[in-house]
Amino acid sequence: MELRRKSRTVQPAGPLDGGYGWFIVLSTFLVFGLTFGVIKSFGVFFVEIQHYFATTATASSWITSISVATVHFGAPVGSALSTYFGHRPVVVVGGLLSSIGMVAGSYAQDLLQLYITVGFLTGFGYALTWTPTVTMLGWYFEKRRPVANALASTGECILTFILTPSFQFMVDQYSWRGAMLIMGALQLNLCLCGALLRPLNRHIPPKELEEKEHELELLSQSHIDSRSSNNRSDSKKSDPLNVKIIRYVDYTLIANARFMVYSMFGVFAALGFFAPSLFLVPYARSQGVEEYQAASLMSISAVLDLLGRVLFGWVANLRLVKTVHQLIVTVILLGIVLLLCPLATTFTQLALFSAGYGLVFGATVSIHITVLAEVVGVERLGSALGFFMLIRSSGGLLGPPLAGIFIDKMSDYGTGFLMAGVALLVSALFLLVLQQMNKKGTGRGKDVNLENGKGHEDLKQRNFNFRKRNSHS
Repeated sequence: MELRRKSRTVQPAGPLDGGYGWFIVLSTFLVFGLTFGVIKSFGVFFVEIQHYFATTATASSWITSISVATVHFGAPVGSALSTYFGHRPVVVVGGLLSSIGMVAGSYAQDLLQLYITVGFLTGFGYALTWTPTVTMLGWYFEKRRPVANALASTGECILTFILTPSFQFMVDQYSWRGAMLIMGALQLNLCLCGALLRPLNRHIPPKELEEKEHELELLSQSHIDSRSSNNRSDSKKSDPLNVKIIRYVDYTLIANARFMVYSMFGVFAALGFFAPSLFLVPYARSQGVEEYQAASLMSISAVLDLLGRVLFGWVANLRLVKTVHQLIVTVILLGIVLLLCPLATTFTQLALFSAGYGLVFGATVSIHITVLAEVVGVERLGSALGFFMLIRSSGGLLGPPLAGIFIDKMSDYGTGFLMAGVALLVSALFLLVLQQMNKKGTGRGKDVNLENGKGHEDLKQRNFNFRKRNSHS
C-alpha cells in the first residue's frame, strides 16, 4: 500500500518504561531547557533591548510573544514532519534553525529584524525540536509517564536557574549582542538532543499492518459519515486523501469535545504562563532591586519550579487523585499567587513570591501533558500535541503584549501580573468543565469513531467484514 510505503515513523510495540527510555528523558530534559528555559531567561535581555532601541514595553515584548506563538503554530508542522521523515532528522533541523535565528538576531538593527530572527526563526526551530521529542517520550513510557514527563520538564527550570545569571553576566561583559551570539552557539546542542532519539523497532506482519491501515480508513470514514449522513451510500469507499491526512495530522481531533475544552484551557493558561517570567526582572528593577539580585529571582523561581515538577509529578504517579483534579488545584493556586505579586516591593518579598510562583508553576506544567494523553490516548498524542499547541498559540501570542499594554498604560509592571493571574483563573473554569464531562461520561469525549452509541459496534462489524473478505480472497 502507498500509505505503508510512505510512512517512515516507527511506532512503539509497547512502552519500555525504562532502559533506553531514560536517554529519551535526558534528550527531552535538554530540549525543555534550551527552548522554554531560554524563553523564560529572556527577561534579562528585555530591559537592555528596550533601552537600546528606545522603545516601549509592549513593542519589546513582541519578540518573546512571536517566539512563543511560533512554537505553538509550528507544533502541528513538527508533528507531521516527524511522522513522515522521522523524529531524529526533524529535531536536528530544528536545532540548526534555532541557532541561526539567535546568531542572526545578534546582528539585528531594529526590532523588526529581531521579530523575524529571534521571534519567528528561532521559534519555528523550537517547534521542530519540542513537539517530536515530547511525543517520543510519551511512546517510551506508560506506567511511569507522569514521572518521566515531570523529570524531563525539569530541564526548563534547571537551565533557567543556570542561564538567567549567566546571561546577565554575558550582557554585562559582551553587551546584549554578544550574549545573544553565545546563546546561538548554545542552541546547537538541540541537534545532539535529536541524535539521542532512537525510534522503537516494531516488526508488524503484513496482514496485521493491512488490517491496521484499514482501521485507519474506517476511522476516517466514520468521521466523514458523521459529517455527511445524507451521502452514506457514496461514502463507503474511503477517500485516500483523508486517510493520508489522518496518518500524518489527525484532524478528527477537532470533533473531540473533551480535547477542544482542554485546548481552551491551554489558550487562557498561555495568556498567563509567559508574561510573569518576562516581566519579573524588570518589575524588580523598577522597585529599586539591584540588577543581579533581580536576575537571581528567576533562579529562585527555577529552583522551586524544579521541586514542584519532581514532587507533584511523583504525586501524580501515585494515582492518589485524578490527574485532572490535581491540575485544577494547581492552576487556581498559580492564579492566586500571581494576583499577590504587586504586593511585593522588597527583594525579600519578591524572593518569597518567586519561590511560591516557581513551586506552583512546576506543579502545573509537570502534569498538563499527562492530562492531554489521558484525554486523547497516547496513540494520538503526536497529533493532539500539535493541535493543542496550535490552538494555545493565540494565548502565547497575545499574553506578553497584552501585559505590556497594561504596563504602558499604568506605568506599573505589577499590572502585568494581575492580567496573568486573572487569565489563569479563567483557564481553571475550562478544567472544571472537563471534569464534569468526565463525570457524565459524555460520548463526545471519546474518539470520533465512538461519538454515537453505535459507532464502536459499527467499526467492529466493518472491520470483521474486511477480515472475512480477506480470508476468502
